[in-house]
Amino acid sequence: MSRSTAMAPVVVIGAGPYGLSTAAQLKARGLHVRVFGSPMASWAENMPKGMLLKSPPSASVLSAPKAGFTLDAYCREAGEPVLSGHDPVPVEMFVRYGRWFAQQLVPEVESVRVLGVDRQADGFHLKLASGEELRAPAVVVASGMDGFAHVPEVLAPLVPEGLASHSSQHMDLGGLAGQDVVVVGAGQSAQESAALLRESGARVRLLVRAPRLVFGAAPTPPPHWQPDTPLGRSWGLYAVVNHAAAFRFLPAPTRLRLVKRVLGPFGSWWLKPRLDGVPVHLGETVTAVERAGGGIRLTTLGADGTGGVIEAGHVLAATGYRVRLDGLDFLAPEPRSELARTGGFPELDAGFQSSLPGLYFTGIKAAATFGPLMRFTCGTRFAAPRLAAALSSNLRG
Repeated sequence: MSRSTAMAPVVVIGAGPYGLSTAAQLKARGLHVRVFGSPMASWAENMPKGMLLKSPPSASVLSAPKAGFTLDAYCREAGEPVLSGHDPVPVEMFVRYGRWFAQQLVPEVESVRVLGVDRQADGFHLKLASGEELRAPAVVVASGMDGFAHVPEVLAPLVPEGLASHSSQHMDLGGLAGQDVVVVGAGQSAQESAALLRESGARVRLLVRAPRLVFGAAPTPPPHWQPDTPLGRSWGLYAVVNHAAAFRFLPAPTRLRLVKRVLGPFGSWWLKPRLDGVPVHLGETVTAVERAGGGIRLTTLGADGTGGVIEAGHVLAATGYRVRLDGLDFLAPEPRSELARTGGFPELDAGFQSSLPGLYFTGIKAAATFGPLMRFTCGTRFAAPRLAAALSSNLRG
């Protein structure tokens, strides 16, 4: 295949909420942008059919440089039911909204995979799956959770054999209908996966390391003594949402602890009744696995020191994601090794730029710098305008 070399002022890798929002904000500043990725692909391909977003409609909105591009605006234009208050947002609707946002504001998204990003004297050299090579003075990594799915070490050997999988591998949990499935995890993904599996006809159990399942509080009428935020009602969440810029001044260990614990594993209030009838093993950890006929046998250890055995046909690891820069296989080894880090996250400045000038990170990868807000779609409203302003200023000197 023939190759051509062209100059691209700014490259955005990823076309999910953060990639699309950042590209829209950069374009509004007059910059030429090339965006690589399939719009909302991770949400369409790595979330199960029937899933409902944990975030309410007001928090499920991408960042646009002008008014008129909210979830509400999309629903009205597309003739879909308009959601309000604490109505759950179906993942299918959110995907349609994101793609509509892309069509309106970033129609030039290229469904091409970036194979390599390396540093050179005047910026970065990129190789694309199409065979094209290009140079760019600035690159924004907005690739979401790609490469970060976490499967506990004890379960990992079962994945290649099809006896275990990560929750992100399933577009439709109906494929496990009729099987005995053990879901491992305590958060929204684990709880909702267990509910969807049961509703699709699987025989499901939920294995939780914590001593209890936690659910968010159901909405209540005002007055409220704590402030409302897109992430929930509390003074702590108010600080997370409204003072994300100050988060980076906290000591690194404190930041990493807060990113892990604030809005940690819990399920939405509306999930609790859907788990009625699902056996839940609390305070148990998988310590060993072995093949048993056509399935598997799990050995567990309880918090009280006693052991147990669970047999199943499949284990679903709804165990979340862990940011690891080494999981970004498109980033060349040399620049990747040179990145300053906070835990597994890149260390960023006030404008989302890493220790390598011209290389920016946003979304979940920015959580250790700007806090738990970066784990949610509503964080685009903080991140995208701020990153775009800093990048534009840096390019124009």
